[in-house]
Amino acid sequence: MSRSLNKVMLIGNVGKDPEVNFTPSGIPVATFSMATTESWKDKDGNFQEKTEWHNIVAWRGLAEIAQRHIHKGAKIYIEGRIQSRTFDDKDGHRRYFTEISADNIILLDSRQRTDSAPNDTQAPNPTNDTSMHPNDDIPF
Repeated sequence: MSRSLNKVMLIGNVGKDPEVNFTPSGIPVATFSMATTESWKDKDGNFQEKTEWHNIVAWRGLAEIAQRHIHKGAKIYIEGRIQSRTFDDKDGHRRYFTEISADNIILLDSRQRTDSAPNDTQAPNPTNDTSMHPNDDIPF
């Protein structure tokens, strides 16, 4: 029996306010971008930086929490898994999309979207129930 692990942990800044859509069956799905930046000194002692952008998707209650409490520029911790999708665009070209499906989000900023926002938010424990992430039900 082979075993595998698909786990991602990121700390970075939100690139845009979460956008929430609903699947045809009414499940909330929040999407937003997040930047992580790596810094180092090169062999000449010059400071270098590289920023990676990640597409984040949060489902159900975590999507609603993201909509209420996460804002552009906020520093957050995301824990989740890498998920890839393909789709055909309006011109019939095959497109590939990689995203992070969030299982846990922790707000690291003291500045929050609302006064009553908690310091951290957690999704329910993931299950093996395939209805948790109905990829064929994504509205976008």
